[in-house]
Order: sequence, then structure tokens, then C-alpha cells
Amino acid sequence: MRIITNKKLARRNRKITNYLFFGTFGALILGFIVINASFLTTDVPDTLTLIAQSAVLPIAFVLTIVSVRMTNLWARLPRPEKAIEDGLKGLSNKSVLYNYYHFPVRHVLICPQGVFAIVTRWHDQSFVYRDGKFRSRRNIISKLFSAIRFDGVGKPLRDAEYARSHIQKALDAVAPGIDVQPLVVFVDPAAYVEFEDEPDIPVLYADTKKSPNLKDYMRDAKRRIAAESSATKNASLMPLSDEQIEAFEAATV
Repeated sequence: MRIITNKKLARRNRKITNYLFFGTFGALILGFIVINASFLTTDVPDTLTLIAQSAVLPIAFVLTIVSVRMTNLWARLPRPEKAIEDGLKGLSNKSVLYNYYHFPVRHVLICPQGVFAIVTRWHDQSFVYRDGKFRSRRNIISKLFSAIRFDGVGKPLRDAEYARSHIQKALDAVAPGIDVQPLVVFVDPAAYVEFEDEPDIPVLYADTKKSPNLKDYMRDAKRRIAAESSATKNASLMPLSDEQIEAFEAATV
């Protein structure tokens, strides 16, 4: 499998994540000093000091939220591109995986099984899928802290459908008639989803030791294509020609 990753973007955002981490600590320390400075003197705070005292905590709070989100997206292990790569080991060497080139879609896979827009979730907790929603199994306190950090699982199926639509528009320009398929992949081995309902979009694990996982899904898709084909060998054909893949890369990468 050929893997094309926007390494420059990934490295840059990881550096920004590190800067935000230390910047957040600096802002918190500065905030503590500014807020408590008036208690160390008998002088009445001037207008500038009052403004600084009022602004420092909201700024530190915003920096904290941004830092946490950037850490989850760009620095948290396992890295999504690596987890997807490991989960797809054994896939046809004709396949191509694109990482971080088609925002807001982060991962696009072209392989004999089709063209896939992949949405990942880094969360390492347990969920119940019911009535079209992912509900966390954490206790009230954990849910409260999760809400404060804005690191909830969100709406993976909605995001996957949007990702599919976005890639479909790009693909139609170079290969009309090819349908893009959406996937949701949980990349952390500790993630677990209990399905009380069947989701409209496949929800998979990157970890091959869990089920349903990405590797088994691709294997089953290949068998299904082979069964539907007039000749088994057609199951190994790519949905896009080399020229179409080159045109897709030229237009989007």
C-alpha cells in the first residue's frame, strides 16, 4: 500500500501543540500573579490592572481548550495515520492512503474495495450506540470534565457523511460514477462501542484484535465483490485507473 502523508503539516501542528502546552502554563502562572498582585500592595488597582485581571483567566481558559484539542488531534498516541496503516496491513499494494490532504477529511483510501472517506476518533472510553447517538458510559464527574474540555465524541456518523460528500465532489471531477464510502474508525485500542442499534455507516476499530475491525471489513468487502463479479479476478481491480488516481492527486494533494 502506498501511503502519502502531509508530514510537513503534521510536524508543524505538533510544534504548535507543544508551544500551546507551555504557553497555557505560562498564561496560568501570569494570571495567578496578576490577580493576586493587588493583595500584595495597599495601592488601589488602576484601570489597566483591572482590565488585565479580568482578561487573563478567560485567555488562559481559551488557551487550555485549544491546547487540549490540538493535543488530541495531533500529538495523542496512537497516531491515526499509523493506526489505520497497521489496521490495513495485507491490503493490495495497489492501494493508496492519503493523510491530511483533503480537509476537513483527514484520511482517504483508494483500494480494490472502493474509495473511502475515513473519519477517526481518538477516544479511549466506552460508548453505547443507541438511537443514532454515541453515549458515553463515563460517570457524571467524568462527563462534566469532558464537557469542560470540549472533547466529547461528537457526531461521528454525521462527520463521516459530510466527509463522504466532500470527497465525492472532488472525485466526480476526475472519475464520475464512482461512489465514495464513509467509514468511522476508533483508533485507540481501549475504545469500545456497544451497538444496541445498527449504524447506517460502518463503525470499526483500527485494532485487529477487536471486532468489527478495519482489516476484517476490507477482507469481507473483497469477498463480497468477488462473489458479485462475473470473474473472481475482477475483485483485485482498482476502482480508479492509474490516470484517474494521478488526476485526483494533482487536483487535491
